[in-house]
Amino acid sequence: MGFPVFRKVLIANRGEIALRIIRACRELGVRTVAVFSEADSESLHVRFADEEVCIGPPQSSGSYLHIPHIIAAAEITNAEAIHPGYGFLAENAGFADVCEEHGITFIGPTSEQIRLMGDKAQAKTLMSEAGVPVTPGSDGIVPDLDAARVAASEIGYPVMIKATAGGGGKGMKLAESEDELELSLALAQSEGKAGFGNPDCYIEKAIIEPRHVEVQLLGDEFGNAVHLGERDCSLQRRHQKLVEESPSPAVTPEMRAHIGAAAVEGAKRVRYRGAGTIEFLLDRDGHFYFMEMNTRIQVEHPVTEEVTGLDLVKEQIRIAAGEELSVTQDDIVISGHAIECRINAEDPDNNFAPSPGLIESLHLPGGKGIRVDTHIYAGYTVPPYYDSLLGKLICKGATRAEAIARMKGALEEFVIEGVKTTIPLHLKIMSDPLFIEGLDVNTSYIPRLLSES
Repeated sequence: MGFPVFRKVLIANRGEIALRIIRACRELGVRTVAVFSEADSESLHVRFADEEVCIGPPQSSGSYLHIPHIIAAAEITNAEAIHPGYGFLAENAGFADVCEEHGITFIGPTSEQIRLMGDKAQAKTLMSEAGVPVTPGSDGIVPDLDAARVAASEIGYPVMIKATAGGGGKGMKLAESEDELELSLALAQSEGKAGFGNPDCYIEKAIIEPRHVEVQLLGDEFGNAVHLGERDCSLQRRHQKLVEESPSPAVTPEMRAHIGAAAVEGAKRVRYRGAGTIEFLLDRDGHFYFMEMNTRIQVEHPVTEEVTGLDLVKEQIRIAAGEELSVTQDDIVISGHAIECRINAEDPDNNFAPSPGLIESLHLPGGKGIRVDTHIYAGYTVPPYYDSLLGKLICKGATRAEAIARMKGALEEFVIEGVKTTIPLHLKIMSDPLFIEGLDVNTSYIPRLLSES
């Protein structure tokens, strides 16, 4: 390829994404350093990396979120670059700054791009200037209740109040009337302050029962950008995704060309570098509205890899090493259909209560078109300190119907004993006529399915 290869990359993450990055580095001939907390000493990413460094106690605040410990680990192992994965420090502009200050390459966008797109009100303005369709909303943040009332009245109820620094569903509150506005604003501000250190909020028109559709992007430092089609992430519980698929059954080829081109223009507006995702809400009339940009690799990136044949993590590493994109837009071909089910250590029958503990036995499914990204093994203890994701089951078929059938069979083969998992819920989804038909599925699907149980 002619790109300058890193000699060594430190992976500032854990679990399945850490293993995913190790595998990509291995294919590129790059040595890896795993960092781990005391709770993760027996994790597979520690076992399979070339080097490992313990960076602190089980609590993420003292380990995976502790920037000085991570930088020190990079320095003592002479790592040239750090891959943050997703979550933890992946969208922390300050961490990107510190990496740069220490002469370490941050495998991701620039700190300026993270800041620009992490401020949702500012991101919305930038995307609007780039011609990306945006949801009608307030002109920036609303400083107080009076301003919120004026904005909501102009937009028209129902409205969604959003913390400008929020994410993962935190700092989002619905107000269906003026009577609900004061409490919803206060709650959104409180969540924004507690979760992200920023109480500022803005207001948007609430799109009722939308589909959640996101476009995968790649950009390089030379101003090139391409889209890799869309993923449908509408199956969510409390704004947390459970099932993702590509392409979306609700998106026509004409819509795909339109939304993809808009997303590329948005990426070019900020000269975006690396892998990123622009997320949209799709209403019942087929209109798209910009929601946010995630400046990192996504949990659900494998479904895009399966339908495009690209390795997104390897692309991230090459871009960070200063190489131009390896593909042009004309090179991108969407082939077949892929679905991902997130397998979490949660009990769907008990309000999705976390289920940490010892995995007594494990059998992973296999066969044509079946991929499992996981870090678990028989005898592994799922710690209570982190996200409950155990792994991702990805199935590809020539058609959506084949992908669903393959997923159902793989779920039936997937055996995890010792902890509760979301596998039974996924089996129910894959057998549901509404999901199989695919066209009337939106963000309210999971709550409705659970209410019928």
